Amino acid sequence: MNSPKEAIKEAIVMFNLLRIAIRNLIRYKRRTLLTASLITIGVVFVLVFMAISGSFKNMMVSQITDSFLGHIQIHKKGYVSSIDTLPLTMNMETQAIKKVKKAISNVPEIEAYSMRIKFGGMFSNFVETTNVRLNGVYPKEEIKTVPLFPERIIKGKKNIVKGEILVPELLAKGMKVKIDDIIVVIATNKDGSVNGKQFKVGGILESATGPGGRDGYIHIDDALEVLRMNEIQISEIALRINDFANLDVAYNKLRNILSKELNEESKPIFEVHTWEKLSPFYNIARMIDAMTFSIRLMLIAIVLISIMNVMIMAVYERIREIGTIAAIGTLPGKILTMFVLEGFSLGILGALIGNVIGVSVVYILNISNITFDFGRQTGLVLSPTVNFTDILVISTTVIIVSILASLQPAFKASRMEPIKALRHV
Repeated sequence: MNSPKEAIKEAIVMFNLLRIAIRNLIRYKRRTLLTASLITIGVVFVLVFMAISGSFKNMMVSQITDSFLGHIQIHKKGYVSSIDTLPLTMNMETQAIKKVKKAISNVPEIEAYSMRIKFGGMFSNFVETTNVRLNGVYPKEEIKTVPLFPERIIKGKKNIVKGEILVPELLAKGMKVKIDDIIVVIATNKDGSVNGKQFKVGGILESATGPGGRDGYIHIDDALEVLRMNEIQISEIALRINDFANLDVAYNKLRNILSKELNEESKPIFEVHTWEKLSPFYNIARMIDAMTFSIRLMLIAIVLISIMNVMIMAVYERIREIGTIAAIGTLPGKILTMFVLEGFSLGILGALIGNVIGVSVVYILNISNITFDFGRQTGLVLSPTVNFTDILVISTTVIIVSILASLQPAFKASRMEPIKALRHV
């Protein structure tokens, strides 16, 4: 290990080399400003793009999970693969529901849950009849789990009341159904018998984007009556996480607990899925992430080309200078370090200015209250945010790439023979 005196001496040498590197950059102001400007533009573009795309992605995910889907769903094993037919024979019964509730209580990241009975039936206004998908839910639990659900009710009561039905907008328009109209829902239970029940239209429900866009809602007690269920049976349990960042943690805990519940054939009884596995819009979220990664690659390319170009020009224009400092005894390692520090300083300068401008642009976008539409949702406010982690990652990337881009020209400079360099014209 170096002694304290040697460490101080090395630090002084490094500081002097850094001063020389900065002085050299100042000598070529135009080139330095041009290179720093290119890096700055790249950093600003990446920061703003990440902030905007991140805001849109979060808004999209929130609209899907908070208006009808939930963050996580639990089903009986095999239900999701046959969900199009809404099979009543694959509902969870009393004992299974108790096991799920116990598992949920052991996962502190879960904030709320909602039990749902999903079934298909016939919807009649006494003049016409059509198919309908229905969800029987407990109103309070459902709203806690998907808090944006009431916002989807565009007409009528912002709640689900016994004896009333929330009709999806598309169905209401097609069947010419209005608030307070009386309709009939007819359904076949799992034993094959048919039953019907009259409902009053309590509200018109705006169609959600994606699966669930044509689903109607009734109280779970009404669903049990229509399906002639003596005991409660649940098709799915939707969960809400207290912090979306804890989604994977909660999912893994819940899956590990429920995976221990096996049937007589020693196979899992339950299946657990995050919203990502249940919604086709996850592919859009992945595309946004892929675009963000591509933009970062562009930033790396900009920095790499800019720094390498300016450093190659610096070495070419200062060949005699390099020869002089080599001739007076400067070691190749110090010459290499000096040029690497020039690239490092350019990276620091570009990243610093870029971060300041980027954060300022994001702030301006926030106070501008820019709105956009997503699916049938209108007037959503764009709220771009920049995380300290993003700034740190981008800055670190720029600095590392700046150093790497400087290595080849710096190595070339350090390998020059003093005599040949001094003869260069």
